[in-house]
Amino acid sequence: QSYKLAAKAITRLQSLPSGSLERLCDTMVQEVFELTGYDRVMTYKFHEDDHGEVISEITKPGLEPYLGLHYPATDIPQAARFLFMKNKVRMICDCCAKHVKVVQDEMLSFDLTLCGSTLRAPHSCHLQYMENMNSIASLVMAIVINDGDDDGDGSDSAQPQKRKRLWGLVVCHNTTPRFVPFPLRYACEFLAQVFAIHVNKELELENQIVEKNILKTQTLLCDMLMRDAPFGIVSQSPNMMDLVKCDGAALLYKNKIHSMGSTPTDIQLNDIVSWLIEYHVDSTGLSTDSLYDAGFPGALALGDAVCGMAAVRISDKDWLFWFRSHTAAEVRWGGAKHEPGEKDDGRKMHPRSSFKAFLDVVKTRSLPWKDYEMDAIHSLQLILRNSFKEVEVSEYQTKTIHTKLNDLRIDGLQELEAVTAEMVRLIETASVPILAVDIDGLVNGWNSKIAELTGLPVDEAIGKHFLTLVEDFSAE
Repeated sequence: QSYKLAAKAITRLQSLPSGSLERLCDTMVQEVFELTGYDRVMTYKFHEDDHGEVISEITKPGLEPYLGLHYPATDIPQAARFLFMKNKVRMICDCCAKHVKVVQDEMLSFDLTLCGSTLRAPHSCHLQYMENMNSIASLVMAIVINDGDDDGDGSDSAQPQKRKRLWGLVVCHNTTPRFVPFPLRYACEFLAQVFAIHVNKELELENQIVEKNILKTQTLLCDMLMRDAPFGIVSQSPNMMDLVKCDGAALLYKNKIHSMGSTPTDIQLNDIVSWLIEYHVDSTGLSTDSLYDAGFPGALALGDAVCGMAAVRISDKDWLFWFRSHTAAEVRWGGAKHEPGEKDDGRKMHPRSSFKAFLDVVKTRSLPWKDYEMDAIHSLQLILRNSFKEVEVSEYQTKTIHTKLNDLRIDGLQELEAVTAEMVRLIETASVPILAVDIDGLVNGWNSKIAELTGLPVDEAIGKHFLTLVEDFSAE
């Protein structure tokens, strides 16, 4: 019976084309709205800092919308999140109902817990919270997905929560008391599990897009290797600004600054270098979405054009910089702003009485630097270090006597081998299949991804004519 109740909604979710998490959430709240009959149904997503946001919503006429509102992490304490991981559906029929006390037998050797019980009374703080929101009844479904940061193989069933995380909630509110019978609650739990699977798929699709971006940056790195370093990365196209998304970039080489796009002035850039050397002397670089928060004294003087920065050291005096302008992100808070570092400290909780939305405009912060962007930057850092060594060798050659040329050729070969090794590493670790052929059509490159897809090992593919590896109709 429960499956029949959820069958239509599940069919709708499964028929959606991939590529839009927003469409998936909108469909989910619509189906739950029709299935349960609550006055309001929302999809509530947790952000990385644990604060939440209503990303999808449907209501009956006359209710104030919550769509787009953000709520501080303390609105849903860690204890409540832990219970959601254990009990996927939570129903409160009437927040004004009188509680019935459970008396424990004195002979019982352990404390009685109702954490897994549907009849468990809500915390008094949460009841007051609901009343302040003009919500008398609620039904909440936990959306639990795979934790992408965990490398567990799933074989250990004793600790499944280590490989799962609470992505968000599907929240239903009603302005009058409402009871949902067990078959319908079970149908909602089943529907939430199917929804979580599709959320997982959408997040995996986003990761695939990231991998494509990684391949693009790797291709750019290989192209930069073939050009005159270091000036080729600022004078030719594509240049270092094409490596990662940015508003400006600069190369500081031999006390001379070569800049592109929106960058600090030469004096300001030298101040940044002095600050990096003084406060980050043990680091080979720094990335931040806010120079102000990172502690740079002259951050406010940079204006709106320069806010975030990624910088890497090539040598003692040579640096690479990428800059991003500030993003004026408008965050609408549902009555209380989330403060960074604000956590549930276990003290007595007090529900807030105001849920009136207010606008918080966040400045002095840029888009954050993604991990794959920093990987590309660090790869370029390594390549340029080798290139700078080649330049130093070239300059030294003009000042040395003829008898040392043989030794210099050996050094040059070592540098070339280092650069070649970096190119091979980029190709071999690529997340897509890559092969190479020479002018005679013979295969001379075959990375692990194409070996995996074709089933043809590297040692068997190398040296074969490319046309012997493809279907006849394709060769024609």
